[in-house]
Amino acid sequence: MKDIDDTKQPLLEHLIELRRRLLWCLVTLVVAFVICYHFAREIFAILVQPLLRAGQGKLIYTDVFEAFFTQVKVALFAALMLSFPVIATQLWRFVAPGLYAKEKNAFLPFLLATPVFFAAGACFAYFVAMPWALHFLLSFQGNVGGIQQEALPGVANYLDLVTHFLFGFGLAFLLPILLMILERAGIITREQLARSRRYAIVASAIVAGILTPPDALSMMMLMVPLYGLYEFAILAIRITHWRAARRAARSGAVGSNSAVVEEAQTREGPEAPPGGGRVGGSGPI
Repeated sequence: MKDIDDTKQPLLEHLIELRRRLLWCLVTLVVAFVICYHFAREIFAILVQPLLRAGQGKLIYTDVFEAFFTQVKVALFAALMLSFPVIATQLWRFVAPGLYAKEKNAFLPFLLATPVFFAAGACFAYFVAMPWALHFLLSFQGNVGGIQQEALPGVANYLDLVTHFLFGFGLAFLLPILLMILERAGIITREQLARSRRYAIVASAIVAGILTPPDALSMMMLMVPLYGLYEFAILAIRITHWRAARRAARSGAVGSNSAVVEEAQTREGPEAPPGGGRVGGSGPI
């Protein structure tokens, strides 16, 4: 079997194939959006659970269209989540025919691990980071100089906060996959990553400041796991190299043993003595 399909294909056929894949992605997204819009209130009811656990039981909207557009955004947000496996599969089928078998085996595990790491980051944001951050942000309520200060978050603002948390933590948890792909492509090395730990701390703080709401607690809630994922990527690269070295050593040992056996089989042995090797010659004893 060939390692790659070396048949040439005109540019127009490539564009037609790309259009077909994009149409599949668009149809999947539209169908998922229609389904999610039907259950938009139930989905939003799940998203407001961290706010309830933080002690806030009221959301308001001051614009007439705010609640409607919030429901549309919720449906689109859920549709993107549901249709991502199909979109990733279509993109992979478009790119895979141009890759060698070794390249496919190298990149396919990363493609499969992407939704797992993204879901892990979103779950960490939903169950850990958001309740703590909301509890901190809502703690400023109370009597301030004789005036009662009360938090009345709007539905649109809260949805923006939720999406920032979920997408921010989900994308941040993809850091090990990105670093391992760059290392596999030869752009960076494990030694360079190990020497750049101080820069990784600064970069983690900058990324956390961009992807999270502007408060110190949310920033620390993302910065610490982000740097932990950096160390996890270094450890995963080291384990990958160790396993590759063991496979190479095992294949080398098997190759040397087969070479010895082949040499022994081709070597000519000593001639047999007269009489077929019997003691006393060929006559009767």
